[in-house]
Amino acid sequence: MIPAPGAGSDGIKKKRKRKRPANRGPQTHSPSTSAKAIKPAGKRVYAKRVDEVSAGGLVIDSTGTKGLLIGRIDHKDASGTRLLWSLPKGHIEEGETPEQAAIREVAEETGITSAISRSLGVIDFWFMAGGKRIHKTVHHYLFSEVSGELMPQVSEVDEVSWFPLSEIIQHLAYPDEKKLIARSGELKI
Repeated sequence: MIPAPGAGSDGIKKKRKRKRPANRGPQTHSPSTSAKAIKPAGKRVYAKRVDEVSAGGLVIDSTGTKGLLIGRIDHKDASGTRLLWSLPKGHIEEGETPEQAAIREVAEETGITSAISRSLGVIDFWFMAGGKRIHKTVHHYLFSEVSGELMPQVSEVDEVSWFPLSEIIQHLAYPDEKKLIARSGELKI
């Protein structure tokens, strides 16, 4: 009896194909894949760290009884109607002080021109966006309304509104901002 070719008895070891685990898709390498894109086994890849600095805060209206918040649609809400209320703020531009940026950002996002009364403090936090690990520092101020009309910034803010100062904390969506306002004491200008 003569064994079939490749049956293993002809003295040649047969190379076994390993099965890939079920939770991993097929391994493909296209000609466009560079050698850098294929990570070596066991090497850990870290997200790039980016530092961002912003400024903003809470504007008190001319009567001294209401505070100004911006609302953005919560993209995690299936109905697409839930607003996340927060303090207006934005990036500090080249050559700006945090105070200058805060006044500019409040005006851009809300339509209200304001003046800084005092510092409320600084918050810093981490989040992931676009595959990057972002460390954000935000300088907050208490402002007094000077002039203007409420107008949300197109493409950045969905709504702006005045709320009674006694309700500001309950409307804020983010715990760090709630704590900042809670420990700020009297919100008088």
